[in-house]
Amino acid sequence: MTGLNKGVGKVEIALKWDPSPLGEPSHDLDLIAATYTAEEPHGEPAYLVHFDSRAPDGTITLQRHSQTGQGFGADEVLTLEFARIAPAYARVVVGVAIQQGAGRLTFGAVTGTRVQVRDGHEELAADDFAAVPAATAATVAEFVREESGTWAFHPVVQGFDTDPASFSALMGNVAGG
Repeated sequence: MTGLNKGVGKVEIALKWDPSPLGEPSHDLDLIAATYTAEEPHGEPAYLVHFDSRAPDGTITLQRHSQTGQGFGADEVLTLEFARIAPAYARVVVGVAIQQGAGRLTFGAVTGTRVQVRDGHEELAADDFAAVPAATAATVAEFVREESGTWAFHPVVQGFDTDPASFSALMGNVAGG
């Protein structure tokens, strides 16, 4: 890595999906960010950010939350401000989990899914979950603090067959970059 590499800065992860067919239960997908300490970068997260929480220091926030996929543009938007994340944290993994309240639902059964990772105006990655159609949850991004202190992005789409609560405990096992 050269001295000119500033790493990622303020990253936005946008998730969208089509509403469920008329008469069917709503599809509810959730963005989840798991933050890990430098001492324990894998395993249990130090904290999670999801639909009813935010980072204790405000560096990771869920800007928009949908339970149906209805509306224009992104249905869920997560913002991560890496320049402000405390040095005690060395890794952030972001994933998407499908709520299973109305029965088992996989990415293959949800139409129009798309996740996009942007740093400012630059698209870092985009995915439609086609590689993990049988999964009920998937990681989409891993961010790792480099020795220089900058943050590096690694796209890592890995599917899981689990509920949202169990998914958060598995996110640290993702092998990215």
